[in-house]
Amino acid sequence: MSNQNIKVALIGNPNTGKTSVFNLLTGLNQQVGNYPGITVEKKMGSLNLPLNCKATILDLPGTYSLNASSLDENVVIELLLNKNDLLFPDVAIVVTDVENLKRNLLLFTQIKDLEIPTILVINMADRMDVKGITLDIPFLEKQFKTRIALISSRKKIGIDNLKMMIVEYQKLSTQPCLNASSIDVPYFDSLRKAFPSQSLYKLWLVITQDVNFSKVDKNVVDTNNFAKPNSELKRLQQKETIKRYQFINDVLKTGRTVDTAKATDFQGKLDRILTHKIWGYVIFFAILLLIFQSIFDWSSYPMDFIDESFANLSAWASNNLPAGVLTDLISQGIIPGIGGVVIFIPQIAFLFLFISILEESGYMSRVVFLMDKIMRKFGLSGKSVVPLISGTACAIPAIMATRNIENWKERLITILVTPFTTCSARLPVYTILIALVIPKTRIFGIFNSQGLTLMFLYVVGFAAAITSAHILNKILKIKGKTFFVIEMPNYKLPIFKNVVINVLEKTKAFVLGAGKIILAISIILWFLASYGPGAAFNDVENSVKSNPQFENFSDEEYDSKISSEKLENSYIGLMGHAIEPVISPLGYDWKIGIALITSFAAREVFVGTLATIYSVGDADNEDTIKNKMDAEVDAETGKKIFDFPTGVSLLLFYAFAMQCAGTLAITKKETNSWKWPVIQLVFMTGLAYCVALIAYQILK
Repeated sequence: MSNQNIKVALIGNPNTGKTSVFNLLTGLNQQVGNYPGITVEKKMGSLNLPLNCKATILDLPGTYSLNASSLDENVVIELLLNKNDLLFPDVAIVVTDVENLKRNLLLFTQIKDLEIPTILVINMADRMDVKGITLDIPFLEKQFKTRIALISSRKKIGIDNLKMMIVEYQKLSTQPCLNASSIDVPYFDSLRKAFPSQSLYKLWLVITQDVNFSKVDKNVVDTNNFAKPNSELKRLQQKETIKRYQFINDVLKTGRTVDTAKATDFQGKLDRILTHKIWGYVIFFAILLLIFQSIFDWSSYPMDFIDESFANLSAWASNNLPAGVLTDLISQGIIPGIGGVVIFIPQIAFLFLFISILEESGYMSRVVFLMDKIMRKFGLSGKSVVPLISGTACAIPAIMATRNIENWKERLITILVTPFTTCSARLPVYTILIALVIPKTRIFGIFNSQGLTLMFLYVVGFAAAITSAHILNKILKIKGKTFFVIEMPNYKLPIFKNVVINVLEKTKAFVLGAGKIILAISIILWFLASYGPGAAFNDVENSVKSNPQFENFSDEEYDSKISSEKLENSYIGLMGHAIEPVISPLGYDWKIGIALITSFAAREVFVGTLATIYSVGDADNEDTIKNKMDAEVDAETGKKIFDFPTGVSLLLFYAFAMQCAGTLAITKKETNSWKWPVIQLVFMTGLAYCVALIAYQILK
């Protein structure tokens, strides 16, 4: 057994604590990626086991059964049926919830029938006393023909026992729990005779599931001759499910007892308040208000520190490194570009912190249930709320989450309107502009005016999403009807380790994903801003010094004027001036125009672009990004560029605009057509331009 690397598949229904078990086993030894060829997330981790063994844990997507109805469930089935897959497990761990054991065990019995060594984990053991539940573990192990690990991921109970079971997985019985072939004895007998060396239940799943079994040898398993009409297959699947639940019920009648007199549960009482038709919404918006207030109040101190640190670092690099092009690149391009990303880590981390707490506590499911009543009025279902809420992190995974919406019309509408939801990429733009144009005052002595503005922008984005959905629902002539079903998980205190890992993963993804784009664009911008075509750029210094208008300038004023003239005549300056006639009615100058162009790659690039532009030729200035933007004035009128009308115009432009190439790409992938992303781009950009134009013209 020494030095053995055991491959483990972690499987379970949603909300059983599977992720908590994964985090307990692997800690920070995790890697997140996608399955080859598809965008379903794959999480893997490693751990050291007793007896000098090691294990690789694959956390499979949550699934209710092996009767696939979504891409996530297809991933689980295809892996478990393909022994040639490099990730095929030596042992499967099925995680169940002690309070929902009957429903969770359906999946367990199906996996057990695949003749894979399987460990049954019953999680949330700490809730047994609260619910008045007792379990006869030896009896359950005998009936289910497996080992059972009774654990509490919250209190870290039973984890060592689970690890030892993984080490001893070869001792596990691979005998099925029940004889599923009794649903149609003649049919299964013919299957057994035709493929005597194959698992009978595996053959049944290959026949009934619409999954790409690319690695199954078709010469060995050719089940085409055993195909049945879909109606007949559905009928047999229903019989199989009924048979499994009858078996589970019979076992639990003896192996589990529930004494409601001993239960101390208050979930029902709390649900009546949190899902109330009036108080539910009041509480939800109060929580949102608290989140946005905290994002501004708590993160302001680390943000100011980071901003000043990068300004000082840029000045230090300019003054202490050898003069030359490389030093200019570092001090004026790379450092400001990195600073434009790092400065927003506190706010992004706080946003993900609150989202993680809401999800871990079980409250987010109540929000989805609550908002379903509103969604239906706009042509959507409650399932559309999950992508819309996920969109507060990023529109790309949110659009991927629409795969769980079976109705194509609802799914298409959700895909098209999700980018209106304020994502974390907009947060850097919002926060810097709000800090510039909205006074930091207290309303009623409690509320921060800047936090209220941020919440208003989130509400505006959500309102735009559901209004657009209503319009699309009237326009699109696609028939279909679905019903919304959601599981209400138990309330629980968030597990600190899970929250920390989630915040670190999401923040890391933001920094690395946005950081690579912003850094690359910062370097390109530095080059475009530092060089220009022809004599107009090369003769700037002589032109300024020979101009009598500037003869009384000090050396510092000369340098500033030369830098300004060079920037205006550089490649990027010419690009900005070219689009200035189009954007000047919105209150934007050519520098803001450049930021609008570059931010199409990613919205958050807007701030990094301005940080780079304002640093070119001025790296020894220790002013922060915010101070430089605040000090920017119109050369002709002397008015501030980032005044209140311009700031509001920009905030509204980014609230509605499709400034994200990645979102367009994923829309094309999910709809399999360029038609919808083009419509998305034209409509959102046109709406953003019109709203920003109206706002500026009214306020100026």
